[in-house]
Amino acid sequence: QLQLVESGGGLVQPGGSLKLSCTASSATVSAYPIAWFRQSPGQEREGIGCISSNDRFTYYQNSVKGRFTISRDNAKNTVYLQMNSLKPEDTAVYTCNADRLYWGRGTQVTVSS
Repeated sequence: QLQLVESGGGLVQPGGSLKLSCTASSATVSAYPIAWFRQSPGQEREGIGCISSNDRFTYYQNSVKGRFTISRDNAKNTVYLQMNSLKPEDTAVYTCNADRLYWGRGTQVTVSS
């Protein structure tokens, strides 16, 4: 019954930054592990990172490790994906997932000069 809405996508130049938000309703996001996925044109959806429900564990796929950071603001019931040093290959629809079951509809990120 958790509902997720992503925001913050847009057009950014290579080397730039964006911060995506995943805001939950109908439940408390702090109670769930949260993962971020992305899907590029013509490719399968891939998991790029996750954060545990207690914030003691984070995982990042190698393609984004060192550039992307997942964090929470429990007061706002929101999980963030901070993306730095963006590359054209980061262009995708980014979607958050809670507890392996609940999905947002996604937000488009385009990295282009």
